[in-house]
Amino acid sequence: MRPPDIGVTTRRGTRQLTALNEVKLGSKRLGETREIVAYAADGVRIPAWITLPPGYKDGDKVPMILEMHGGPYAAYGPEFSVDYQLYSAAGYAVLFTNPGGSTGYGEEFADRIEDNYPISNHDELMAAVDAAIAAGYADPENLFVTGGSGGGILTAWVVGKTDRFKAAASHKPVINWVTMALMSDFYAFFGEYWMEGQPWEKPDHYWERSPLSLVQNVTTPTLVLVGENDYRTPRSEAEQFYGALKVKGVDTALVVTPDSSHNNLTQSPSQQAARTVAVIAWFDKYRKGEEAE
Repeated sequence: MRPPDIGVTTRRGTRQLTALNEVKLGSKRLGETREIVAYAADGVRIPAWITLPPGYKDGDKVPMILEMHGGPYAAYGPEFSVDYQLYSAAGYAVLFTNPGGSTGYGEEFADRIEDNYPISNHDELMAAVDAAIAAGYADPENLFVTGGSGGGILTAWVVGKTDRFKAAASHKPVINWVTMALMSDFYAFFGEYWMEGQPWEKPDHYWERSPLSLVQNVTTPTLVLVGENDYRTPRSEAEQFYGALKVKGVDTALVVTPDSSHNNLTQSPSQQAARTVAVIAWFDKYRKGEEAE
């Protein structure tokens, strides 16, 4: 519930030396984070946590956002997140997980996405969503989904596989692995190491792992966000998704952040705040029940 501070631990205990955010956060009510127990179909545990709205009372079923990390070789944990606290202040619980491919759980767990990403993650993520509903936290009629980079791919994939989410926000996604593999700054990497061949060698393999192949199924209103100068998942990927949704007649909008690349560090604080506000506004538009505050 706070960004990290510095302390000293001795045999006598731990003494905190700094309190860098008390002026800003000391008078604010923040959302509490709890662990969620979720399992994949094969019995492997999928680590997951949920940040609840401030003042949450046990038994309340609240709107919930599934938020997915990028990488995909990366990991979340029960740490302070500005975005999660902003979402929770707007009345949403935030579910975040470490599905297969996440780091920190050994090579076998990381290899769960070998040669099939993002296909295999879908059922693991849905298992975590189901666990949050079963635990009594989430309103199953008020589910939302978002993520950036690898999480943006997963968002685009998820809305092509299910209509259970009221709205989605896909940040800097990959939508078409053929164009991604040849236009990203990692063009020498993706074909050889991720796809085990170039697009002209394995066209079917590229297509079956591309969210674009599922666009015909999408009915979920989806916001698409990208940096103007994204070099890793080029702007053209987001624009393909936006264009495809427009052709399909699915409600969509495109947010392009000026002078911004793939990493959030290239965005100004005001740009980061505007991005999060845009997502909240999009979700509020489709939230059922009481009007979002």
